[in-house]
Amino acid sequence: MAKKLKALANRAGERELAATVRDSAQQIWLAGLGAFSKTQEEGAKVFEALVKEGKNLEGRTRKLAEGAMSEMTSRFSKQTGKATARATATWDKLEQVFEDRVERALGRLGVPTNRDIQALAKRVETLTASVQKLTGARQPRAAARKR
Repeated sequence: MAKKLKALANRAGERELAATVRDSAQQIWLAGLGAFSKTQEEGAKVFEALVKEGKNLEGRTRKLAEGAMSEMTSRFSKQTGKATARATATWDKLEQVFEDRVERALGRLGVPTNRDIQALAKRVETLTASVQKLTGARQPRAAARKR
């Protein structure tokens, strides 16, 4: 692109050079919009794929857990309490694995966590208190804020 501009500058006048620069800027702008659009599409596709994978995993784990539960109940009717506790722990672990995967996927998509939002709220409160302290302003009452 730079060679093209130099060649035009040598051969043509300033008007042609300005038109070429405008055309190049327009192409760069359109390429940026295209990249943004692609990113949005891909993000949605990744999210949809994770939802689909989650549904599949949930179905498989439910079948697995149900099969294990019925087998344990028939074999060890005396130890029902222990078998139920194990199955519950396994299900909790599977849920945790699923939640971890979703959390990582949301992190890749740039969705802030509850921890991030709480930390930000705390920083805002601290900054507000600092500004009020520096300006000598009093904190507004709750009733005054609702108006």
